[in-house]
Amino acid sequence: MNKFLKEFKDRGYFYQCTNEKELSALLDKNKIQGYIGFDCTAESLHVGSLLQIMCLRLLQKNGHRPIVLLGGGTTRIGDPSGKDKTRKILSEKEIEKNIKNIQNILKKFLENNDPNTKPIFVNNYTWLKNLNYISFLRDIGKHFTINRMLTFDSVKLRLDREQSLSYMEFNYMILQAYDFLELNKKENCVLQIGGSDQWGNIVNGVELIKRYSNNQTFGLTTPLITLATGAKMGKSENGAIWLDEKYLSAYDYWQFWRNVDDRDVVKFLKMFTDIETKEIENIKNNNINELKILLANKTTSMLHGEKAANKAELAAKEAFSGSLLGSNLPKVNITSKQIDKKINIVELILISKLENSKSEIRRLVKGKAIKINNNVITDEKFEIKKDLFKENYLKLSIGKKRHIKIEIN
Repeated sequence: MNKFLKEFKDRGYFYQCTNEKELSALLDKNKIQGYIGFDCTAESLHVGSLLQIMCLRLLQKNGHRPIVLLGGGTTRIGDPSGKDKTRKILSEKEIEKNIKNIQNILKKFLENNDPNTKPIFVNNYTWLKNLNYISFLRDIGKHFTINRMLTFDSVKLRLDREQSLSYMEFNYMILQAYDFLELNKKENCVLQIGGSDQWGNIVNGVELIKRYSNNQTFGLTTPLITLATGAKMGKSENGAIWLDEKYLSAYDYWQFWRNVDDRDVVKFLKMFTDIETKEIENIKNNNINELKILLANKTTSMLHGEKAANKAELAAKEAFSGSLLGSNLPKVNITSKQIDKKINIVELILISKLENSKSEIRRLVKGKAIKINNNVITDEKFEIKKDLFKENYLKLSIGKKRHIKIEIN
């Protein structure tokens, strides 16, 4: 088996492939261009997109060139795959802002110096915006049958649940297939990688290219990742695990990985780090907490840099030691005026953004889950006074895993 495909399988990335033997032979013989598409529905990607990013890294590692398609055009429609209702349609300004930010995030994960493997960033709006509807129906639409399109999960599941599917969304799979055709023509792209929910769309692209130009292309999908608890990858009890530090600090990102379920640790070391799979097999029976710290350090270094990962590890040790304020903890500023207004513990937590629900904060206080400077707070009306601030700081904790430093400006 081809080296790229073997590691793709060894790391748990593999779900389905079109003409696997032929793809393996091609990869042995040539360096190729392969692409993954990202719709730009938010300003940041989250951990749910990380498996696809790791696939792009693996392409580069094996000397192939990744193409990153940023869906400036298809985001204006919305992918119905896995959705039970139509996505909110964003303005052009919002989409352009999202594209720039997502591109910057992806550059952190990918090698940008080698001209042979440097990623190619493309925006499908460049070829979708000027499509002539009549020409498109005649040249591309003729290769699709409604009968076949109705069998794909992205359409079938919505219809089976009697949920509306707009004609605009119904066209999404045709546009994604057309993207693959355009990349095949413009960049000699022969491989599309995507999540298993994209299988129907990817197969459509492979078949369209075959009918349109008789070129051989391939599709490769990854499994949808869930946590051992059954929760969807990319979510936590406090919201999405964003890849942009503006939405989630390096410390909180580190904590997400440090606190994954024991059953997920070895799987995630294979999926989300560059540690060789043989080495992971050798260490998989090591102390589970050491493995979790290794996972947190490797994943955080990849996104935020080694310095940020080391700082997060140190902050976590300080937070759990109980003896230090935690100089490396994430910081939130508060003004003297706010303290002078006699704010209570509920208001302080709202300012810190550790929680955004007053009723939830009161529940946590009753459950003795709130601490200031490692002392349990039992009164929801507990007043925040300046003498609580040691060296201008106080440490606010919720449970065993969430800690933050409040500083008076």
